[in-house]
Amino acid sequence: MINMTDICKSFSGNAVLKNVHFSLQKGEIHALMGENGAGKSTLMKIMSGIYTRDSGTVEVKGKKVEFTSPKQAEAEGIAVIHQELNILPHLSIADNLFLGREETVGRTGILKTKDMERKTKKILGDLGLDIDPSLPASTLSVGQQQLVEIGKALSMDAEMIIMDEPTAALTDREIETLFVTIRDLQKRGVSFVYISHRMEEIFSLCDRITILRDGEFVGERKISETSFEEIVQLMVGRELGDRFPERSSAIGDVKLSVKGLSRKDCFEDISFDIHKGEIVSIAGLMGAGRTEVAQSLFGYKKADTGTVELDGKPAKIDNPQKAKELGIGYVTEDRKSEGLIVDFTVEENISMANFESISKKGLLSKDKERSLYDRMVKRLGIRTSGPDQAAKSLSGGNQQKVVIAKWLGIEPDVLILDEPTRGVDVGAKKEIYSIINELAARGVAILMISSELPEVIGMADRVLVMHEGKLTADLPKQEMTQETIMHYATGGGKLEAEIR
Repeated sequence: MINMTDICKSFSGNAVLKNVHFSLQKGEIHALMGENGAGKSTLMKIMSGIYTRDSGTVEVKGKKVEFTSPKQAEAEGIAVIHQELNILPHLSIADNLFLGREETVGRTGILKTKDMERKTKKILGDLGLDIDPSLPASTLSVGQQQLVEIGKALSMDAEMIIMDEPTAALTDREIETLFVTIRDLQKRGVSFVYISHRMEEIFSLCDRITILRDGEFVGERKISETSFEEIVQLMVGRELGDRFPERSSAIGDVKLSVKGLSRKDCFEDISFDIHKGEIVSIAGLMGAGRTEVAQSLFGYKKADTGTVELDGKPAKIDNPQKAKELGIGYVTEDRKSEGLIVDFTVEENISMANFESISKKGLLSKDKERSLYDRMVKRLGIRTSGPDQAAKSLSGGNQQKVVIAKWLGIEPDVLILDEPTRGVDVGAKKEIYSIINELAARGVAILMISSELPEVIGMADRVLVMHEGKLTADLPKQEMTQETIMHYATGGGKLEAEIR
């Protein structure tokens, strides 16, 4: 259906794609993989008419095309689900799904609101999302917004759908529902380009895989004829070794103690301890209350009842500034809107949580700011052209490292990590895992929220499982399995181990 040959693209003299090949057959799910910055999104933006290529050819259904706009690509049956969500928060869910394709009464311009809402409810219902389509999109979680984006593409009756990290914000249950939908559409002849950093998804869902590295085509394989190890080696140009680095840090005394924490309609009676040097993960389905607990611990949204202690002493955390003063850092799940100011430079973003240490009498010291930047870039291996590079131009993995660097600058005693590797390639993931392990080895108490169960099992010393706002299990390392965690995350059984 699609054949791209010798595709080249440069920005400001920097070659992003160099003679890349890619093809997509009817009814195929074709994975496109590569490290952040490998050129995957650029190639797909050329396919979908967002960018024009410098050279090379694109054929769609046997004829050469010269797309100069997404509308032209849509007319040829190509729909895109972008990694960056395009939700307008003040419009209704139905208005977002039909944006640019509104249904009206004849030529009057009067919207068929009820018809669009009815169709929206059906489309989202097929994706497992039962929600009032008249509600403003601002009421949706990140994962629900992603499902609306997916529903928007499916509503176009597209023949070819490009999915760029479509499951990054979804729970396992939502991913299963999405996969059922994709396979049903595949049976009807719909083709998919599937971009993801999650190897398990690629090997479970896809038929074929193309790998890019540094803007170049390095290989194509049938999924049935390759392996995780081969794909990683093609992506990074080297053997990566075990996915989760070994760690042997000693776990010390209790650093953070949470008792009876509750917030109306969010979570109830949450109690747990985290020791110095310990990595504790919170697992659960979307809406279980994981992020809400983290926000309360950071003072972003206060709990109604309950207590928090640090080193055995009561800690009153009314706001994020107080949390920071107490040595608590928080890497949020949405780095673009909450973790970074994307138009600011890398140096400015790293400085944001560290003004006290790089200022004197309220005046910023440029020398101290540059010293902090230099230390963090070296310590975390941030790949940047320099301190003045805009954060938005970094790869996803390097953006995440900048967010982490911002909080490492305060030398935290407790670090909360909410989805720390979301949208990050396999090579950068291991680097972030190593950073987390290094912090634990220094005695930092780490609370990690993750929707990726292999990540939870591979990194955590203990996992706290939540279901509908309540803690349902506290599992030590030896009891962690995906099946056990999902059992408790879906409400099965009661808390077996006494919360430490």
